[in-house]
Amino acid sequence: MTIAEFNNLNAQQAKSELMKCCGSSAWAQKIITMRPFSELEELKELSDFAWEACTKDDYLEAFSHHPKIGNLEALEEKFASTATWASNEQGAMKQAAAGTISKLAEGNKLYEDKFGFIFIVCAHGKSADEMLNLLEHRLPHDLTTELRIAAAEQNKITHLRLDKLFA
Repeated sequence: MTIAEFNNLNAQQAKSELMKCCGSSAWAQKIITMRPFSELEELKELSDFAWEACTKDDYLEAFSHHPKIGNLEALEEKFASTATWASNEQGAMKQAAAGTISKLAEGNKLYEDKFGFIFIVCAHGKSADEMLNLLEHRLPHDLTTELRIAAAEQNKITHLRLDKLFA
């Protein structure tokens, strides 16, 4: 899709496309009202402003649109509209050792129990061991710190997915 084509979509179509990039309805609505865009870089810059204006609930909504790191089955079932993108983003999981996957599953549970949302990390270019290290490093954080970090990781994912949407 081109930026011009996106600019010409009706609001519902535009929201559907944007929700593939970030699962926050508030973020998508903000982007829709900012149209038209002249280029992808402008959209991404304004996306950052829209994301910064979002609330904790908006972040949590976006996080709920992701499978847990390493849960490749969920990619195919619940997240069909973004499964290919997420599978590529989590590509290193396919080569991960069983022990690493098991530790990620355990860490994901501890993380979700502590913070109330799944572990969000921009997995692109990271090995399973790197993601496990990040998870273990982030577990001791307080909720405020971790929400800020998770939101920043979501924003990185959004940028990658905007690139894919307009590739």
